[in-house]
Amino acid sequence: MNAVKSTLPDAARKTVGEALQGALVDLVDLSLVAKQTHWNVIGPRFRSVHLQLDEVVDTARTHSDTVAERAAALGISPDGRAHAVAAGTGIAQAPESWQRDTEAVGTMVDALGAVIVRMRDRMAEVAEADRVTEDILIAVTQDLEKHHWMFQAENAS
Repeated sequence: MNAVKSTLPDAARKTVGEALQGALVDLVDLSLVAKQTHWNVIGPRFRSVHLQLDEVVDTARTHSDTVAERAAALGISPDGRAHAVAAGTGIAQAPESWQRDTEAVGTMVDALGAVIVRMRDRMAEVAEADRVTEDILIAVTQDLEKHHWMFQAENAS
């Protein structure tokens, strides 16, 4: 069933749909990895890293809603269910136990880096098909790159 009709041609809609679904999965998983890390960070920089992780969660959740609603507006049913996220994520699994603050920062540098690379690929994939979706992915990437920079600065020597 396709309750919502898009003005995009079918080929463009398919390309955009795949990019938006991939972005949604990565953003949902990023929020989960950041929250898992948030709950398990320990060490002398606990408080600052703990608070910084909540900022990533907020960013990922806000953008995941924007991405999912863009998909829905184009007649593409977004899928943020647990099994879809687990099957499609490009992020390594978060450690299941306590993480020293420096390790937690490393976890986030890696997770953000993985998502940013995939977002940039998606931006290129949708550039010709749908500039509106490209613009959304640019905004997502911009915010994630800011978090990536800040976490890298946390462990810089």
